[in-house]
Amino acid sequence: MAPLSEVLPAGPSLNVVAIGGGTGLSSLLRGLKHHVVLHDGKAELPGPTVDHLTAVVTVTDDGGSSGRLRNELGVPPPGDIRNCMTALSEDEALLSTLFQYRFSSGQGLEGHSFGNLFLSALADITGDFSEAVKLSSAILKTRGDIYPSTNTLVQLDAEMDDGSRVQGETNITASKHRIVHLFLVPPDAPPLPQTLKAISEADLITVGPGSLFTSLATNLLIPGIPEALVNSHALRVYICNLMTQANESLGLSASEHIQALFKHAGQKIFDYALIHDGRLPAGVRAKYAAQAATPIEVDEDRIRALGVEPIVGHYLDDSGLARHDSSRLASEILQLAARVGTPRKASAGGTIWVDA
Repeated sequence: MAPLSEVLPAGPSLNVVAIGGGTGLSSLLRGLKHHVVLHDGKAELPGPTVDHLTAVVTVTDDGGSSGRLRNELGVPPPGDIRNCMTALSEDEALLSTLFQYRFSSGQGLEGHSFGNLFLSALADITGDFSEAVKLSSAILKTRGDIYPSTNTLVQLDAEMDDGSRVQGETNITASKHRIVHLFLVPPDAPPLPQTLKAISEADLITVGPGSLFTSLATNLLIPGIPEALVNSHALRVYICNLMTQANESLGLSASEHIQALFKHAGQKIFDYALIHDGRLPAGVRAKYAAQAATPIEVDEDRIRALGVEPIVGHYLDDSGLARHDSSRLASEILQLAARVGTPRKASAGGTIWVDA
């Protein structure tokens, strides 16, 4: 197989579903946005194009501005949704900057972002959080649909390695113990029908990048979503984080990340795993050393033993932080989908090495 970094002809346009949360999902969406077919029938960048883009976003955050609005107004936390809307905004200038604006003073306002308040107000007016997201996305002219993983107000609980049960995402991430398993309260929070429809019609589905448990596994606890992923004919790709993460995944290899997600989904839900090759500048390593975070080990044989094909490449951006290069990440994923098609058409092979 030729290097994936070689730009392929456009070919058929793809329906893409991206699942996750936090800064990882919004970063991926920012890259995919430029491949979405616009009104003139063309995309901004060459190569495979996206006919329709859907983001499915976790809603378990209970800290900061999102947590305050969740507790005081009874709305799902809007923060991750807001980040995805601004990432997909056609114009990331004034309006998206306004949505990201955070009040630095004012009684009751300090710490809140304008976008969070706007979404919460629309949710109160419409009586439907997902409708508020839809209307806000229209204002920002997003190049895709954004759905909360559930419209229900949910709490995240975790069983830790000492046998204790911790309630709430903020408390879970602050715990010094390792997460063994997550639970949603209530456990039967339904997904949006639009989410299941998007998954069933997708050509490509991505999960990640993002915090292993609190951004990714949370989506897999929504009844119906794991089953939809298993039954989908799409190419399913896991995008692994660049580094292990304190209170989430310290010491876990790439295969152990995948195992944890399969465990929470109850089934195998990926065909490929896109993984950084571990190369990091010394300065970047030093910034994360205080948290004991290290590049995630690429244990290829164990990944294949799980029925997943590893794709190893250099995906680091030049920000000086451990962050994915949004443009490269989006391009590699779309070119993979264009080359191998659906899993029924994919052929087995060795590790796919991507030119740096």
